[in-house]
Amino acid sequence: MTLIRTDFQTPFQMQFSFESVILKIEQLAETENNGDSMRRKQLLERISAFPELRTGISDTAIFEKQVPLITELLADYFPVQLTHNEIKAVGLPYNNLIFNQTGRFKSILKEAGQEFELNIRDFDGLQLYIMSCCIILNKFYGTRLDFGKPLFYDIPTSEGIIKHYRILYNADFLDIIPTDKAVPLTSEDMNKLMDNYDDLSLWQTKFPSESYVLKGFTIITLFDATIENAVSIFKGKLLDFESNEFQQSLNSIFSSIFRLSDLSVGYVMFCHEGNRLNEMTMVQRKHSIILPGKTNPVEDFLVLEQYWQMISGRQYLAISDIGEFVSKHPDHSIVRPLLDSKSGSFILAPVVKNGIILGVLEVLSPHVKVLNSITARKLEVVMPYLSDKLEKIAIEMESNIQAMIQQKYTSLHPSVSWKFRQAIKAEYNEIPGEGQTSEQEIIFENVVPLYGQVDVKGSSKSRNLSVEKDLELQLNSALSLIQRIKEDNHTKQYARFNKELNELLVIVKSFFRADTEQRVTDYLAGTIQPWLMTIRADQYKEAIKEYTEALDKQNGVFHTYRRKFDQTISQINGYFGDTLDEEQVNAQRIFPHYFERFKSDGIEHNLYVGQSVSPKLKFEPAMLSDLRIWQLRTMCKLEHIHHSNLSELPYPLEVSSLILVYSTPIAIRFRLDEKRFDVDGTYNARFEMVKKRIDKAHIKHTTERISQPGKITIVYTSEVEQREYLKYIRILQQEGKLSSELENFEVEELQDITGLKALRVGVIYNSSQIS
Repeated sequence: MTLIRTDFQTPFQMQFSFESVILKIEQLAETENNGDSMRRKQLLERISAFPELRTGISDTAIFEKQVPLITELLADYFPVQLTHNEIKAVGLPYNNLIFNQTGRFKSILKEAGQEFELNIRDFDGLQLYIMSCCIILNKFYGTRLDFGKPLFYDIPTSEGIIKHYRILYNADFLDIIPTDKAVPLTSEDMNKLMDNYDDLSLWQTKFPSESYVLKGFTIITLFDATIENAVSIFKGKLLDFESNEFQQSLNSIFSSIFRLSDLSVGYVMFCHEGNRLNEMTMVQRKHSIILPGKTNPVEDFLVLEQYWQMISGRQYLAISDIGEFVSKHPDHSIVRPLLDSKSGSFILAPVVKNGIILGVLEVLSPHVKVLNSITARKLEVVMPYLSDKLEKIAIEMESNIQAMIQQKYTSLHPSVSWKFRQAIKAEYNEIPGEGQTSEQEIIFENVVPLYGQVDVKGSSKSRNLSVEKDLELQLNSALSLIQRIKEDNHTKQYARFNKELNELLVIVKSFFRADTEQRVTDYLAGTIQPWLMTIRADQYKEAIKEYTEALDKQNGVFHTYRRKFDQTISQINGYFGDTLDEEQVNAQRIFPHYFERFKSDGIEHNLYVGQSVSPKLKFEPAMLSDLRIWQLRTMCKLEHIHHSNLSELPYPLEVSSLILVYSTPIAIRFRLDEKRFDVDGTYNARFEMVKKRIDKAHIKHTTERISQPGKITIVYTSEVEQREYLKYIRILQQEGKLSSELENFEVEELQDITGLKALRVGVIYNSSQIS
C-alpha cells in the first residue's frame, strides 16, 4: 500500500475523507422533495459501496480509483457555470496531489507546459513541518501562534511571463486526530519550541512523524495576486524612507502585519566595504531603538561589534523573553537599552541583499512571548522590499560620493547642468538613421564674460631660487661624500667627479636656466648614485644611507626649499579657492551664471552671464552691474585674506590682482574633447587673446607692469566702462576697502591688440574687511 503523503515529512498521517460532505448530502436527500433529492439518494447508494470515502483513504491506489465518484460527490462545490472563472481544485494542505481542477485552473497549467510542476514559492520541509506543528499547538494546547504568511504559486504563461497566484486553503473539511504516538507537551516544552524555530530535530522530537491524523480534504483556491504582490502599503511608504513620516508609520504598519498592538519598530543602516564590521563602517543609527547613542570611540565600536555579532550570519534573531535574556547575559552591551525600552520580546532582522548586510530591522513588543522565532517569519513578506530600498540608498550614496568627487575636481556647474540634461533627453527621443550620431551641442549665446585673476608675484623667481638652494645643497653633499671615500683606489674617479660636480655648482649659482635642474638631476642620478652603490666598505655605509634618504621628495633635505615653495603656492591657492567658492553663493543669487576657476601660481576665474544661461529668469542690465561690483568686492577680500596670512606662509610671496572688463557679448561652447567650456568662433576668441596677453603687460612707454602688489588693476577699452568702474571704486572707497590712490593709464600695444586702458587702485588692508 502506498500512503498518501506530502512532498515533505510532517507529523501527520494523511487521509482523504469526505464524511462531512456525505452527511450534508444525506441531510438534503431527506429534507428535499424534488429531482435533486432523487439524484442525491442515487449518489448515496453508489457511495455506500465504498465505506473508505467516510472512514478515510490512505492508499493512493484506492484514492485514484475513486476520483470519478469523488468528483461527482463534490459537484455542489464546483458549479459548472463558474469553471472558467474560478481557479479551484481539491487536495490536502501543502500537497501537490490535487484533482478536480476547474476549467480555468486546467488552462493555466496547460499554458505553463507539460514539464512545469507546481511548487509553493520559498516553501521547504522545515516550514511545512513547523507550520503543521503550530496547527496542532493551537488546536490542542490553546496557543495563538500566528504563523501564517501568504503562500504563492509562480506559474509561467505561454509567453514566458511569470504570474503570481495567492493560495487559499478552505480547511472546513479537515479534522486532526492524535494517535498513540502523540507526545504530551509541558509549558516548558512550548516555550522552548517558540524560541527555536530553526531546530527541526527539536520539533520532530515533540511531534513525531504520523503522531496525528490529518483527515478530510481542502478546497484550494488560487487568487491572481501578480499586482498585489508588487504593490503594498509598506512598499509605498518606502518611497519616503528617509522622512519622519516613514518612521512614524512603521509602528502601525508592523502592528498590522503581526496583528499586535504596542509594537515599536526601528532600524539601523550599514555602509561598508565587504560584509564585515570594521573601523571604516558607517552606521546610521538615529532611528535605532536598541543601539545607544555614541559614547567614546572605543566603547562605541565595542557596542557595534557585539550588535553585529548578534545578527551576523542569521536570518532572524528572536528573543521571546527579554527578562530571561538579560538574566543570562547581564554584561551584554544592549542590556541597558533593552531595559530602558521596557520591552518584553524583540526581533532583529538583518536586511540582506546579494549576501551583504545593509541594515537591521528592530521590532519590539512590551509583552513577552508574542514576538518569537515563529512570528518572525511574518517579516518575510516585507524584507525583500526593504532590502531593495536599502540597496538603492547604498547605490545613491555611492553616486553622491562620486558626485562630490566630480564637484571638487571635475565639476559640472549647477547653473548649466539643465542644458546637459535637456540634450540627453533629446538623444533619448531621437531615432538616428544608420551612420548618424545624435550628439547634442551645448552652446550658450550672448553671454557677457567677467574675468579676474590674483597672481603670485615673483613666483618664477622664487621657484628657481628654491631649486637652486636644494641643488646647491645636494651637489655640496655629493662633493663632501666623495671627498671622504676618495681613498681605496678611487683617486681617478674622484678627480673626475670633483671636476664635474664643481662645474655644475657654477652653473647652478651663476647660469641657472630652465633645463638646469634636469641636467643636474640626470647627472647625479645617472652617474654619482650608481657609483655610490658600488661602495662596499662598512665605514661609508651610514654616510651613503644618509645621502640616499636625503633624496626623498616628501621628507628629504635635498627638497626642503622646493617643498616650502610648493606648500606656499598650495596654501595661497587653497584659501583663494575656498573664498571664491563661498562668495559664489551670493553671486548666483544675483543671477544664475556659469562660473569656473583655475589654479596655477594664484587663481583665475571666469563668469559668463546672460539670458541663455537661465532662460526661465529675466536678465536685466542692472544684474550685470551687480555682478561686476561683486567681483571687485571679492577681489578686495582675496587681497585682505592674503595679507592676513602672509606672515604664516613658508615663503612671504606677494600677489597682484587684475580684472578685465569686456562688454561685448560672446558665445561659449562645451568642448567634448577637453570636457570644458571654451569661447565659440574666431570673433569671440578675441576675449581669450586679451585675457592671456594682459597678464604681463606694461604701462605704455614704461617698463612697469600694469599689475602691482597691493593694488587692483582694471583693464577696459571704452569711456563708458571707465565711468562705470569709477562709480564702483567710489562705492568701495566709501566702504573702506579701496584707498584714494587711483591711477589711470594706457596699456602698451600688444600683439594684435591696441587701445587698452587701465585703472589701478590701492587696497586698504584691514582685518575687519575679511568677513
